[in-house]
Amino acid sequence: MALAIHLLSALLGMGSWVAINGLWVELPLLVPGVPEGWLLPSFLTVVIQLANVGPLLVSLAHRFLPGRLPEVGLIYALLSLGCLASLLMAFFWRETRVVAGAPRSVALLVLLFCLALVDCTSSVTFLPYMRRLPPSFLSSYFVGEGLSGLVPGLVALGQGVGVVRCRNGSHVGNGTRLQAAYQAPRFSAGAFFLFLGGMMAGSLAAFLLLNHLPVARQERAKEKYSAQLRVDSPHSARVTVEEGAAAAHGTFRSGSPSWAQQACLFGVLAWVNALTNGTMPAVQSYACLPYGNAAYHLSATLAALANPLACFLGMFLPSRSLALMGTLAGTGSLLACYIMAMAVLSPCPALLHLPAGAILMVLCWVLFVGTLSYVKLMIGLTLRDEGHCALVWCGAVVQVGSLLGALAIFPAVNVYGLFHSGDPCHASCPG
Repeated sequence: MALAIHLLSALLGMGSWVAINGLWVELPLLVPGVPEGWLLPSFLTVVIQLANVGPLLVSLAHRFLPGRLPEVGLIYALLSLGCLASLLMAFFWRETRVVAGAPRSVALLVLLFCLALVDCTSSVTFLPYMRRLPPSFLSSYFVGEGLSGLVPGLVALGQGVGVVRCRNGSHVGNGTRLQAAYQAPRFSAGAFFLFLGGMMAGSLAAFLLLNHLPVARQERAKEKYSAQLRVDSPHSARVTVEEGAAAAHGTFRSGSPSWAQQACLFGVLAWVNALTNGTMPAVQSYACLPYGNAAYHLSATLAALANPLACFLGMFLPSRSLALMGTLAGTGSLLACYIMAMAVLSPCPALLHLPAGAILMVLCWVLFVGTLSYVKLMIGLTLRDEGHCALVWCGAVVQVGSLLGALAIFPAVNVYGLFHSGDPCHASCPG
């Protein structure tokens, strides 16, 4: 029966970021139908950052009102809001209103904010809740969180999103210039949003079962008993005092790792999430598309698959070695440097006309995502041992790191135009 709890934990994890991940992969279908056009991704980035008010308020509540936040009720409310917003998005995403003399997708942006609020706040609510269960189920939760990017991507791939065909366009000189045209989707964006709503409903049902199934209650009782045994250890008096101070001051008790090591863990966690959630997704198209649409789609799909696979591997090969985490984080950062360098060189990156170039880019993306996903899981498992408040701060640092990464890359892409895309139907570099 523990397998059922692993499955429910993964389903809950899928509800953490499935809505926003789904919106990103659906952008090629949304952009032609809204007045914002290709400015919509910039609006989406701003809306997601505004939604960080959710985790900020939750973190402040844990700091100044310890033990008073109805965690379970808040998760129910978040998942219900996600279901409702996805359902309304399916029917009203094309609706516009005139704002400041120009048509704007008011309904779409408001519903985007609701979905972003759900996903951002999940970092500081879902993770602390998982501490009620034994540590192995936290790995399943991270597997589900990884699948929240893979599953919508696969559905969008089956939908036919982003498939480009080159057709005859304007006449140039004695020839005809080819123009890129997106292939018509197999089903509408509204149907895709209904699918996202179904995913959110599945996460809501999973959370309901985690709270009421007898086998889930047994697992929570086991973890509570284990925690009590740790408290009743020979050093229980010192531990109890430290945990009491932790609850009062919004910190977590000292022990292993030390405070310096904990600060290092949080620093690495912020850096890793800045790369994976903020900076690198913004340059993926610039780094991959020069090597062809196949390289771009393979890097996106296989990297999304690498996330849950790395978390699944972490279930069987866990390691709380700080040296290993630092080494893997450094390796992932070096891979990110190569990807960023190719994005800067776009549309003429290195090895452009060689098969090795595309293969190397796909491998770099897969290893980059897989390596840092494993690091995030190991940091989460380490902080889980430090107490409930540690996981709250873990979620808050995830959001802060993602925010800083997005803010760092936004002006380079959208203001200064440091990155340039190539034409998928014309080679812009000499062979």
